[in-house]
Amino acid sequence: MYYQRLFKWVFIISCLLMAVTYYYKDNLPNPNAYDPGLLKAPLQSETARTPFSIVANKQQYTITPKFDYELTGIVVSYSDADGFTNIWHHKRWKDFINVRDICVIWEPNVSSGIYKNMQFSSDSWTCWVYWPDAKTGNLFQSNALSNNHLLTDNYLIKNALRQAEIGDVIHFKGVLAEYKNNLNGGFRGTSTTRDDTGDRACETVYIDEFNIVKKANPELRTIYAFSKWIAGLSLIGFLYLFCTSGHRPYSS
Repeated sequence: MYYQRLFKWVFIISCLLMAVTYYYKDNLPNPNAYDPGLLKAPLQSETARTPFSIVANKQQYTITPKFDYELTGIVVSYSDADGFTNIWHHKRWKDFINVRDICVIWEPNVSSGIYKNMQFSSDSWTCWVYWPDAKTGNLFQSNALSNNHLLTDNYLIKNALRQAEIGDVIHFKGVLAEYKNNLNGGFRGTSTTRDDTGDRACETVYIDEFNIVKKANPELRTIYAFSKWIAGLSLIGFLYLFCTSGHRPYSS
């Protein structure tokens, strides 16, 4: 009984710790957590690359490069193509190379701290930006934000993309590109300027390199991951002891 009670309380405390850290781990850090010298506008230049084809999940795609592209920015929101609520990429479009959409900001939206007064969210194809008043909206520079449709058929790059979290500083290289599913005719273009808005303003990038320069809130995320493991192990321990412990029969 002692160990059952111990496992029960460890489970309860772990769940509480997990809930608290889950709430705070994705808060965007303050501006002084970042190096503004790294967070410059994306680099875009003429490309010598020609169209090429790739295959993913038995679908063939043609990638048409438009410009070489390199970006370092802070993740403010993202959308996974295989997410539970995302039925567009895989089921409807048969798009298995747009692994993740990542919305990022860079200077001067970082050092100004304006992002701390705003909210960001992503859906299947859009990064949504919310501000509480006109003053905040006027201070935020929309050409220092981009929503990136990130394409890859490389397992290691896919894994790296999925490790990026809100507040992380990321860096990637690739090409701004159009792409087409040759089997069903599905097509997506790309923006080639940071000054457009609305529909078709997103950058579509075939990724050659992707890395996380700096993780946000590492302590909170470590505690969150640890508390999940402890909660799972303590629950298993409690259930095991509950099911295997002997029961004293009642006698009249």
